[in-house]
Amino acid sequence: MISASDIKAARPPQKKPLYASLYFQVIVAIVIGILLGHLYPSWGAAMKPLGDGFIKLVKMVITPVICLTVITGIAGMSDLKKLGRVVGKAFIYFLTFSTLALVVGLVIGNVIRPGAGLNIDPATLDPKAVADYAAKAHDQTIVGFLTNIIPNNPISALAGGDVLQVLFFSVLFGIALALVGDRGAPLMTVLNSLSAAMFRMVAILMKAAPIGAFGAMAFTIGAFGIGSIANLLMLIGTFYLTSLLFVLIVLGAVGWYNGFSIIALVRYIKEELLLVLGTSSSEAALPTLMDKMEKAGCRKSVVGIVIPTGYSFNLDGTNIYMTLASLFIAQATGIELSWGQQIVLLLVAMISSKGAAGITGAGFITLAATLAVVPAVPVAGMALILGIDRFMSECRALTNLVGNAVATIVVARWEGELDKERLAAALSGADLPAEEGAVLQPAE
Repeated sequence: MISASDIKAARPPQKKPLYASLYFQVIVAIVIGILLGHLYPSWGAAMKPLGDGFIKLVKMVITPVICLTVITGIAGMSDLKKLGRVVGKAFIYFLTFSTLALVVGLVIGNVIRPGAGLNIDPATLDPKAVADYAAKAHDQTIVGFLTNIIPNNPISALAGGDVLQVLFFSVLFGIALALVGDRGAPLMTVLNSLSAAMFRMVAILMKAAPIGAFGAMAFTIGAFGIGSIANLLMLIGTFYLTSLLFVLIVLGAVGWYNGFSIIALVRYIKEELLLVLGTSSSEAALPTLMDKMEKAGCRKSVVGIVIPTGYSFNLDGTNIYMTLASLFIAQATGIELSWGQQIVLLLVAMISSKGAAGITGAGFITLAATLAVVPAVPVAGMALILGIDRFMSECRALTNLVGNAVATIVVARWEGELDKERLAAALSGADLPAEEGAVLQPAE
């Protein structure tokens, strides 16, 4: 049990200067990137390799981090029946709140009507602009997606970087390692040592986060321009407002019911959110989010299951975007959807958002898949928002990240695998030592 005096004593005696924090460095890098992209667009666009390089660095460690975390977490379980309960509860949560996100997007889209008044003739839209996305959406099926979760072999899963394939193998191997009992102890020691080294590597790579955020933001502004969002500002503003309300009200209520503040949680993961904002990729924050949630009192086995699967199935921001964007296209082209058609749109979106989970550019691809099944809304209408999708992808990723952090805490609490005192200490800003056996990450 952690007492108030322990928490107070655990606080560092002297705070490090602001300029030395990753939070401050990433903010400065984003601001400089925006200025460079706006004032010198060609230079800004040339910074793309910096952002891409950082994302590749993070992707390099994602699969081993997930693999080691899941295997050691499950193998350390005293009761493997808990695994089934964790997975079941996680998917109940994912299904409930992903559906709620779709409903929220549908309601806000009908109330604000961001596309009303544009009066765009569907015949003038160029279907070639979105042909590639439509083709990818056509190739995705639920059956194909499920069978693709099974890797050809463990090496191909790790080499290919497919999160769900790595998760599938890691869960099976973790169960097998737990079943062999004491004979697996030497291997567990090795895997725990590897896990510690891997998280130390993550800490090293995060030093390059400001450079990656600078390059990605400079490219976005330089290539697309701030002015490119002006004509569609209503949709962007509606999407950001809806996502903010979803986080503060819906996820805030979930947090209140489960004994924590959503504002405190957002503050706790602010570095990860800034990484996502700067790079437009939730992958950039995946390894450090897993580490932080474990340090906040969530059991390693829960973190290892909920966050990787939530990365593919708990896409609150993407789901809000799908219904809002669909209604925007219909309103902009003068198409009035009946409530029956909107319900069909909602049901199709529920399915398509799972069928294309984990695909690069999933937000736009799932939108294409949804519109393809709802003929009343032209797929070619996606060309209207193609130019601003990059600006909205940041909000999608931010909302998804917060949603998965909340899901991890909730599932851990449901399963009795949450250290509430440790969570409260972490969210209050106390710099607590890691629990015994936990992976240590050096201070920034």
